[in-house]
Amino acid sequence: MNLSNKVMLITYPDSLGSNLQELKEILNSDFKGAIGGIHILPFFPSSGDRGFAPLTYQKVDNKFGSWKDIENLSKDYYLMFDLMINHLSRQSHEFQDFLANGNNSKYAKMFIDWDKFWPSERPNVDDIEKIYKRKDKAPFQTVTLADGTKRQLWNTFGPEQLDLNLNTDITRKFLSNSLVAFSQHSASIVRLDAFAYAIKKIDTNDFFVEPDIWKLLDDLKEQAQRNNLLILPEIHEHYTLSQKVNENGYYTYDFALPMLVLYTLYSHNPHPLLKWLQESPMYQFTTLDTHDGLGVVDVKDILSDEQISYTTQQLYKRGSNVKRAYSSAAYNNLDIYQINTTYYSALGEDDKAYLLARAIQIFAPGIPQVYYVGLLAGKNDLELLEKTKEGRNINRHYYSNNEVQNQLKRPVVRKLLHLLEFRNECPAFDLDGTISIIENKDRFSILRSNANNSIMAKLEVDLGNNDFELYLNNQIVSI
Repeated sequence: MNLSNKVMLITYPDSLGSNLQELKEILNSDFKGAIGGIHILPFFPSSGDRGFAPLTYQKVDNKFGSWKDIENLSKDYYLMFDLMINHLSRQSHEFQDFLANGNNSKYAKMFIDWDKFWPSERPNVDDIEKIYKRKDKAPFQTVTLADGTKRQLWNTFGPEQLDLNLNTDITRKFLSNSLVAFSQHSASIVRLDAFAYAIKKIDTNDFFVEPDIWKLLDDLKEQAQRNNLLILPEIHEHYTLSQKVNENGYYTYDFALPMLVLYTLYSHNPHPLLKWLQESPMYQFTTLDTHDGLGVVDVKDILSDEQISYTTQQLYKRGSNVKRAYSSAAYNNLDIYQINTTYYSALGEDDKAYLLARAIQIFAPGIPQVYYVGLLAGKNDLELLEKTKEGRNINRHYYSNNEVQNQLKRPVVRKLLHLLEFRNECPAFDLDGTISIIENKDRFSILRSNANNSIMAKLEVDLGNNDFELYLNNQIVSI
């Protein structure tokens, strides 16, 4: 597989330019040294949730381009695709066939019949309360078949996203064929979206169900390896779950880092962050921002409840145009444990603080991911937010090529690109290398060395004024 230890951009196919071809032109023209890989958020035909309700994985949505455009991107960048392991669109061929033909459909067992799932006289109140769910009601949707009969089907997320039955041959074949398509079209990594929800089992909370979840992961890993792919399970929950997954030989995400860095810059207390960095695995992807909100649950017990509360309060107090309402039901927020904002606005649109946050990220163990809005130090998009009443759209601005060119003139963006270029070019960030910490109240240093300790990079930080210096083998590096 074509995976390299270089910064990965996260972007929608139509957010840096209007399609995949324009994305390639913009990246190759202005970001070539700063970006090594791209997580292209879902580019398949979809009926909702900004691509996360896919109809199929065999096609590229025509409005974004074609498989040729994807393959052209792969010539210059390693690529990550999404596999929505938990669900498929209501508008998919498979589900529409089931609606038309009921039990006679070859896809009838692809979806989870809520009533057949439960034993007689269940579910009871305790069963429903036990389920780890994203709604304030039982997670099913009633559908009407062509013959007029009604079925209740498991439905964890939005109305367009019906859950898949992973215990059936037809579903496993569907997933296998999807992985083959990804491989044929130049993917390197497959992100397993919402994978912890995928296993449903009686008398559990239906989230990260052990030991079944490990069988699922191992089966997918085996199939991925046959197709020269790496899988990346995505999970937003207590950090110990990701820790388990990593210890079992999988790349994972560091979703705790965003709130930890905010707490550090707000409080001038680096100790929780530095302790976390020393404990973190190298084989992971780090984030400060993604297409979703900032995760709060991910940092529980890394920060105390009081520290989390402080960080959240300071975010709303210091952040530019960050309001609690934007992360509420009024703005269609699906997850009460996420805060909707751009990272730049969360730091009060302070250039020094933002660059320091990114410097900490590139020195953290793992491969950095940078969301496209963060790449341009983007502010909260209140116009798009109010137009759509979708909280997460505050961090989903659509950039035209002209806008990109204007943003590139800002010193904070130019310096960020130099930081990312330094990260990509410096061998000290070897994933088989080491990290060490020097801490002195609100001053600290992070040191990264390659596997044989022949090359060392150092970040010296003064939280008192958000100053930092970079060194390579004791020589200062200018950005």
